[in-house]
Amino acid sequence: MKFSDLIKSNSWLSVEIVFLQSFPDEKKNVLGYEKVFNELRHLNPIDTDITILVNYLKDDFDNEEYVDVSGYYNDPSKSIDDFTNSLALELTPWEEWLGMDIDKQSLIDFTELELICHCLYEMTFFGFDQKEIQEEHNWTTHMVDEVKNLSDVEKEEKLISFDELIKKIQKKDKGKPEL
Repeated sequence: MKFSDLIKSNSWLSVEIVFLQSFPDEKKNVLGYEKVFNELRHLNPIDTDITILVNYLKDDFDNEEYVDVSGYYNDPSKSIDDFTNSLALELTPWEEWLGMDIDKQSLIDFTELELICHCLYEMTFFGFDQKEIQEEHNWTTHMVDEVKNLSDVEKEEKLISFDELIKKIQKKDKGKPEL
């Protein structure tokens, strides 16, 4: 089943009820989500080799369970690295979202309405307008290219490792009172 099938076979009123149950803090933005949902109904899906995976994960830091939305290539040889086949989808054009299959296990674990809600939330992470999302994508791509083009000396001067970043955050957080 494609994401476009879910969008076309459900109404906004049904989605809205489940959306507000899943994301009560987003009530202030519900008109934005409705706008996106209605726009999705009129866009033409673009076929893609990516499947949407919606699943429950546990946070590494506090062990809290949350719903994660990601993608994976149907052909694992297309994977970018050996570490993971997981793809972040929030900067993906909506027409491509519509052309993606929904993971079979996700269809078992979640209702159609829940899948739509979690995908809507993910695809609007950077805004309710594709132009805004494209601008974020362009900025991110530009920043990645800048880092790739740094010399080894510049990388040493300007970048820090993930471990160093964690140490800096922990050091900074030690001075803050706990809530």
